[in-house]
Amino acid sequence: MALLFFGTDPNSGGENCPAVWVDTTTAQGPELVLQGKFADAATRAACSQDSPPADDEGVIRIPVRMVEQIRKACDAAEAAGTQL
Repeated sequence: MALLFFGTDPNSGGENCPAVWVDTTTAQGPELVLQGKFADAATRAACSQDSPPADDEGVIRIPVRMVEQIRKACDAAEAAGTQL
């Protein structure tokens, strides 16, 4: 697995923080990999009304201040996808 690191929460202090990567080695094409806080039960229940998670899925929270890193990761994933 080759993960391209795009950054962490700029207000996190450096450890155990939300982060974003792109995995360009999946058979289905590039994927975003996100690290964040697990959502609370009320948030999970609300999300499940629209899209119930599978057994191997979870709901996480990412602070909006990470939009820049996520946008860069999305751009890189799209660019990598065109090269496959």
